[in-house]
Amino acid sequence: MMPFLDHFSLMAPYYDRWFKSTEPNKLRSLLDLPVTGMVLDAGGGTGRVSKLLEGLASVFVVADESRGMLIQAHLKGALAPVCTCTENLPFSESQFDRIVMVDALHHVLNSRKTADELWRLLKSGGKIVIEEPDIRKLAIKLVAFVEKMALMRSHFLPADAIERLFLHPQAKTRVERDNHTVWVIIEKM
Repeated sequence: MMPFLDHFSLMAPYYDRWFKSTEPNKLRSLLDLPVTGMVLDAGGGTGRVSKLLEGLASVFVVADESRGMLIQAHLKGALAPVCTCTENLPFSESQFDRIVMVDALHHVLNSRKTADELWRLLKSGGKIVIEEPDIRKLAIKLVAFVEKMALMRSHFLPADAIERLFLHPQAKTRVERDNHTVWVIIEKM
């Protein structure tokens, strides 16, 4: 196996300028914020998404394996950055009321293990929202090709494949789409 090149630490100081944040009102609505508990921003990088939602939960934990990205998250203030991979998160079972993962699932090494971890960490009555580029679109297929050529280990999944990662008896899933983006919403009943 080829060693992991941390492209994201190289891009970290410029990332927020290059990649504009998602629409915060959409995420607020899908996550059903505000909430009095904790929110996990899995693969949250620089904390750009958590910063947009700041104040809508008691604590925002930004988990990412790129130290360079987490340095940027730390500079944003009230966020709690944790350096870890999403396949083995160092948190207690049922610790989070909400979990958000924006534009990150396609970068993880093992999406099955990541989904299992997110499910393990979610409290009953909680929600997971995964936002990903819609791989059905030609422009996203080109992005996927470029990321593969850059050795970014990207593996884009269609929305129905993401839904299938959460086939649990207590899971209720749905998909929303807009332009080149999909949101998979998972509720723990």
